[in-house]
Amino acid sequence: MAKNLHTDNAPAINTVKPHFLFAAIGFLALGILMVLSASNFFEVSYNHHLLAITHTAVLGWLMMLIFGSLYQLIPVIFDTALYSEPLAKFTFWLTAASIVFLVYTFWIGDYTVYLPYAATTMYLSLFFFIFNIMMSYKNARIKNFKSLFILAAVFWLLMAETEGLLTALNFKYNFYSASHLAHLHTHAIMGLVGFFVMMIFGVGTTLIPMFLISHRLNDKLLKISFYLLNFGLAGLVLSKYFVDNQYIIFLFWVVVIAGVIYYFRYIHESYKHRMKKTLDVGMKYTMLSLVFLLAPVVISLILIFLPQTGLKAYAEVIVLLFGLSMIFGFFTTIALGQTYKTLPFIIWLEKYQKLVGKYHTPLPRELYSEKVAGVQFYIYMVFLILTIFAVILQQTMVMQIATVLFLIVSILYNYNVWKMFFHDSDQYINKRDKEILNK
Repeated sequence: MAKNLHTDNAPAINTVKPHFLFAAIGFLALGILMVLSASNFFEVSYNHHLLAITHTAVLGWLMMLIFGSLYQLIPVIFDTALYSEPLAKFTFWLTAASIVFLVYTFWIGDYTVYLPYAATTMYLSLFFFIFNIMMSYKNARIKNFKSLFILAAVFWLLMAETEGLLTALNFKYNFYSASHLAHLHTHAIMGLVGFFVMMIFGVGTTLIPMFLISHRLNDKLLKISFYLLNFGLAGLVLSKYFVDNQYIIFLFWVVVIAGVIYYFRYIHESYKHRMKKTLDVGMKYTMLSLVFLLAPVVISLILIFLPQTGLKAYAEVIVLLFGLSMIFGFFTTIALGQTYKTLPFIIWLEKYQKLVGKYHTPLPRELYSEKVAGVQFYIYMVFLILTIFAVILQQTMVMQIATVLFLIVSILYNYNVWKMFFHDSDQYINKRDKEILNK
């Protein structure tokens, strides 16, 4: 299985690894910020602590993890080398600094002095990433619908960040006629649905069948999903700018949901025809994340017709449930799962690839503690349940307990990530040699 993640075109390990390490630190920082701001979770509208937490989650944790994974997968998905590894390394450091700057700016609530500069450096770092991916695609020998998902995600990232930059600049220069909130919603739609969902779907079309060991799947389902998702998303964004009619928005959102359903059908087919019947902790996370995606789908339909549902008084609660279900129910759940599938292989390749056939080598899953990963899984499930109850019942104490559980999850996750990073292959081989001699 490891060889499927590694080709002759694979980038150097030191190009990929820092992204996973920063993402782990970002995940821990997210846990700390959530504990410090548990009482702010019910203040949805422009609470600067929530904006800091949101951007820590989507940039410092999820996006950095995606960058590292994608650099490793570009040779597999595109069948070509990454266009520029030096540019990827430079982009990592610029992105890391930009994320810290941006999160700090939101945390202190400075929208007019620091935010324009933080948003500009963030935009530049993402532009370099997009350029690297686009140039890699230009040289690609494989250009199918799996690769087009990646290309579309990169396009929506550019759109989302352009809107984000303009919104940040507007705080200082005030050139928009519409409210900040309207542009923030568009920025969120393009970022969460356009980039993250599209990218996760694109990477998932390669990784999920690979890890389930599924073959001969119906790619027509992917094609339909791709067209529906992008047509619906384009319609949503354009209607937000030019029409803003709830029935038109509903129509395009139904198209997006149809695209999600077709993707589900593809994954269900992969699951049904899998050769690997027992799911490890990584695939449990992955399969559950797809189930959790149903929650924001349903909540989004309620949001569109909120004035007619009689639930307008609960608007902030419903908006918060939508954001939490997307970021923690779907994105973080699948990110945790795929980390336990991809990072062990990456570390294993670095430590043991040249030793295969010479010594007994461990399995990739032996590089981390499966017991710790299992405990982390169940604590995370409790965190999700308590968070839902806390938001619905508006219970600060329950939210405080939930955030502490999330912090514990982030600590356990970091334990396993650091355990993999500092795995000593020489010590393992010497220990195995002694065991063989003793026998």
